[in-house]
Amino acid sequence: MLGALALAAVAVLVAVVVLTGPGSDTDDRPGPPGTGPLTVVSLGDSTISGEGAGDYTRDTDGKGGNWCHRSPHALVHQIELTGVVESVNLACSGAPSGHVGLGDVKQYTEPSQAEQLRDLLDDHRVAAVVVAVGANDEPHFSRLISQCFTSWFLQQDSPCSAQIKQDWQQRLDAMVPKVVAALEDVKQVLKEAGYERSDYEIVLQSYASPIGPEIPEDWRNLNGCPFRTDDLTWVAETGAIELSEALRGAARQADVRFLDLSRAGAGHEACSGGDDASQEWFTRFTVRWDDLKDVDRANHAIQESFHPNAAGHKQVAGCLSEFLATNDREAACLEGADGRLHAAPSPRSLEGH
Repeated sequence: MLGALALAAVAVLVAVVVLTGPGSDTDDRPGPPGTGPLTVVSLGDSTISGEGAGDYTRDTDGKGGNWCHRSPHALVHQIELTGVVESVNLACSGAPSGHVGLGDVKQYTEPSQAEQLRDLLDDHRVAAVVVAVGANDEPHFSRLISQCFTSWFLQQDSPCSAQIKQDWQQRLDAMVPKVVAALEDVKQVLKEAGYERSDYEIVLQSYASPIGPEIPEDWRNLNGCPFRTDDLTWVAETGAIELSEALRGAARQADVRFLDLSRAGAGHEACSGGDDASQEWFTRFTVRWDDLKDVDRANHAIQESFHPNAAGHKQVAGCLSEFLATNDREAACLEGADGRLHAAPSPRSLEGH
């Protein structure tokens, strides 16, 4: 009997060794290394900093030349992720990929966001990093929207999109390696801090079109959304979609997760509600009139225009929270029957790779 018990004990011991491996310390590593609260961080440009959501922190609303426009309503502060108790927004309005990555690049007085992340790791344990970047590189998506506004205002002979589309794909192709490089820099910062790849998530999200072709005719003016129908159609149905596909490629190259927002604003674009803006998720043409009285602030008086508003950030945060709770590599934010955005299989991700 004792011999049989001894053999059984040896069998159990062998099974444990086989399953865990020699020297396994998986149970000793409960997540990100270091000390401090478990944290989710946002990096990127105006679409994730909170531009358009209002109530900007004082130090990012023009103080000392800092116009990063970080808002307490930004989506990072509304993400729900198991164990995460703190959120930090390092994104800055207008930031290109070079500012998200490492290097001596400043945006509105602020140093590299990856460098700021490195400092944050001293007293925070980062579980997830959400990145929105690329539109301020060669595509200059927000600048193109401004060009379409100018085209309407000057009543030019042809839609602005006719000119934009001529080299649009080349611009996207030039953007991709810059986004990949920025993502690799973020991963390098985490690696140097002792993080293993399984300790954290990185999500690259794309861009929702802030405008669409269903804007009522009497709101396509300076009171709301001054654009031609042809340009509204191109931005929503071509520009945002193709920009998203380019970013999907960048996410795959950098081996990070991807969230497609290209169709996330459908039906909730700026001015889509006409007289009732309550269901819109993007700002209309917005002028901070008091800023026009100050020379230093006047150049930023319309900076909020055509960005996700507080409601838009809340919607994307809900979708992002759902996505982070899965193991899916890719998903799309699409409106459900309840009128809210949800993480759904991305149409392109269903195609074979």
